[in-house]
Amino acid sequence: MPDRTSHAPGTISWVDLATSDQTAAKEFYGALLGWAYEDMPAGEGVVYSMAKLGGRSAAAISPQQADEAAQGVPPHWNVYVTVADVAATAGKVGDAGGTLLAPPFDVFDAGRMAVIADPTGAVLCLWQAGTNIGAEVVNELGAMTWADVATTDAAAAQPFYETLLGWRFDQMNEEPPYWVIWNGERSNGGMTVPPPGVPSNWFPYFVVADVEAAMGAAQAAGGQPFVGPIDVPTGRFALIQDPQGAPFGVLTGELDD
Repeated sequence: MPDRTSHAPGTISWVDLATSDQTAAKEFYGALLGWAYEDMPAGEGVVYSMAKLGGRSAAAISPQQADEAAQGVPPHWNVYVTVADVAATAGKVGDAGGTLLAPPFDVFDAGRMAVIADPTGAVLCLWQAGTNIGAEVVNELGAMTWADVATTDAAAAQPFYETLLGWRFDQMNEEPPYWVIWNGERSNGGMTVPPPGVPSNWFPYFVVADVEAAMGAAQAAGGQPFVGPIDVPTGRFALIQDPQGAPFGVLTGELDD
């Protein structure tokens, strides 16, 4: 079943959007993916909008932090990985070749997290669940189903994730290069190479019924498809920038519950 009550350590378990226009982003993704929202206070003047599918938490949308915007960081999706002990995992980041951007901190009673960057600069969040496990639904229409890291140096990034999270990488094709990320016996995401000039980054994929229809709807609403549609062994996908510029993927095909 696509419902989740927990996520094993090493699982890509949550995504949230940091955007320059929260209201517009909620409208865009709500129309495209069928999300409803529960707005939750998250500090002075800040609302964390939980995206819901049938009452289950699927993702979230929040305003981009002012310091990020001031540094020229564009709107983006944050990808989270569940860990058993965020302090212990964060303590290994430097020795593994990464950078600890934000040391472990509590998110109310929801959980505890840290923010890291791999050796190529791709930013990833570590999540130790409290009252919030992350996504309560995956692998169904409108829900997250996959995440990719586009890295400028796979040879540097792969040992980092292997050491830190216990992942292994299975190369599926050479041109363009693509590796499936395995967490134990479950496929967990992928690794690819970004276009020239694009920095290393993580981004999620969401399930849609029809990739071409989703591309058309996104474009009509101000988004910009930029890759695909492309057939893969398990289905079909495309990559899209939302109206504020955050990249994400849409995917259809055979999904692992």
